[in-house]
Amino acid sequence: MSDEKNFDNGISSIVRADIRDNEEQENKLRPQYLSDFLGQEGVKRNLSTFIQAAKQRQEPLDHLLLIGPPGLGKTTLAQITAHELGVDFKVTSAPALDKPKDLAGILSTITERTVFFIDEIHRLKPAIEEMLYIAMEDFELDWIIGQGSAARTVRIPIPPFTLVGATTKAGSVSSPLRSRFGFIPRFEFYTHNELSLIIKRSARILDIQIADDAALLLAECCRGTPRVANRVLRRMRDFAQVEGQNCITLKTVKDGLVRLEIDEMGLEKYDREILLSIIKNFGGGPVGAETLAISIGEAQDTLEDYYEPYLIQCGLLQRTPRGRIVTAKAYEHLGLEYKDRSNGQGTLF
Repeated sequence: MSDEKNFDNGISSIVRADIRDNEEQENKLRPQYLSDFLGQEGVKRNLSTFIQAAKQRQEPLDHLLLIGPPGLGKTTLAQITAHELGVDFKVTSAPALDKPKDLAGILSTITERTVFFIDEIHRLKPAIEEMLYIAMEDFELDWIIGQGSAARTVRIPIPPFTLVGATTKAGSVSSPLRSRFGFIPRFEFYTHNELSLIIKRSARILDIQIADDAALLLAECCRGTPRVANRVLRRMRDFAQVEGQNCITLKTVKDGLVRLEIDEMGLEKYDREILLSIIKNFGGGPVGAETLAISIGEAQDTLEDYYEPYLIQCGLLQRTPRGRIVTAKAYEHLGLEYKDRSNGQGTLF
């Protein structure tokens, strides 16, 4: 089942971090400089040093590989890097690069020290990845001229640039490609306090007031992800506006979360269906990812990239060599009775 079909069916339409809102709204809320980027303090501190050093030497910044779940700010940080360096920013995604000529077309038009961002870089095709190796190391493009016995390879120089790759699957990035990056930070989920500050900043940009307790509750229910927080904040703004309020109150957030079917842990209907499927169809697990994906009508990649990380972080799901297992905490959260199956008594629900 495609992501678009899921969206059309109204499944996970709020907290799915891979479904982007209107481009203009997203860009409006994006910080432009490191000083405005909240959270990921260790990554920011190191990146600030590397940017400052590159500017002092008047050299391109070393290549960056940004790792982490979707919605944590990898694209935003790539844009900020270009702004801080004062250079051009070009962006594409690995699936959009179908043939080597697609990559060559982009690299042949870049200017000196351009920041070139490739999203989902783990999905690059081998032929394109091999071309990228030479471009990253030697700032040259290998190009074949002619056909058959008359074919020959020429190297075309390109301006020195900075490649910023982003991936949700660090293990799927090939070793040769990974070794060519000079800085490989890993993004972590945001704390409630960090998300609360992000929500307040976004509320100011959206020209809506939000109470401190309302912002904190909203932060607690947004899966540790700024993109989700901004999306749900816009829905709360809608609720407040229709009710004739100029401030998002604690009551607005509580009522809004009920209407959106988002619970106090940030789980929405589809997350709970994943847990319930494992419990009711597979006795709580273990169950393989492929089998689970089929049972819930979702792509395996989507399950592993967009749902499982947060469920695991919350302690509701475990990945084991034998498959996925729902934890006792998940039973408690869903209001179901749990018994340890290790004593042979089974699980009651």
